[in-house]
Amino acid sequence: MQTAISTCQLTVAYGDNTALWNVSTEIPQGKISAIIGPNGAGKSTLLKAILGMVPTLSGSVVLHQSPSQAVNQASDIGYVPQRSSVDWDFPITVLDLVLMGTYGRLRWFQRPGEREKAAAMECLKQVEMEDFCHRQIGQLSGGQQQRVFLARAFVQQASVYLLDEPFAGVDAKTEQMIIEILQQLRESGNTVTMVHHDLTTVQSYFDHVILLNKQLVASGPTGDTFTQENLQETYGIESDLLRQSSKQDEPPEPQE
Repeated sequence: MQTAISTCQLTVAYGDNTALWNVSTEIPQGKISAIIGPNGAGKSTLLKAILGMVPTLSGSVVLHQSPSQAVNQASDIGYVPQRSSVDWDFPITVLDLVLMGTYGRLRWFQRPGEREKAAAMECLKQVEMEDFCHRQIGQLSGGQQQRVFLARAFVQQASVYLLDEPFAGVDAKTEQMIIEILQQLRESGNTVTMVHHDLTTVQSYFDHVILLNKQLVASGPTGDTFTQENLQETYGIESDLLRQSSKQDEPPEPQE
């Protein structure tokens, strides 16, 4: 299995607070991976370290066998941030926000043209948001806002997508739409990695999991890695969520 991203002894701190400690892991290419762990475990920090958005104390990140600093991240990585980190009062329309995803392919001082606008509209159509293209982003619901940021990532035509809690604050219909789109990306050979909280959907959504609590607990295929023992070590408590999720996958008992 080829590796899309690897980290080696990655350590990140905010002042005196260590967010990540000596994390070495690999994210497989062409798979959907989940980063799971308790609050404050460094999950979002891991994504930001891969993107070069936060300084590291030590360690390295390699993307497609090249140091991440040497990769054109504007076009090679599509990033969807947490909704809570976005200024939704910023005076920008839905279409203009999605067009920002095309900037990495433009020359200096070049403005998006008709080709870029058509691509942006196609991505908005993919997430069923084309009718909202002229609306200010703050006028959208939480699920609609998440769809728009997904469209901005998709228009980049990246090979790797990093998503920070894409299902937070969205309804069941939007969540199902998002996972179906991400599965289509996987089928096209793209790599998708996201921070995820709902343990009951891990087994049905993800090919690969990274269990994190500032340090790496375990990383590997979901069937081998998403175990009671690893969950207990990650969260520090007994958990029956794995058994609950397994029961959801079982067929209903026949009626007599």
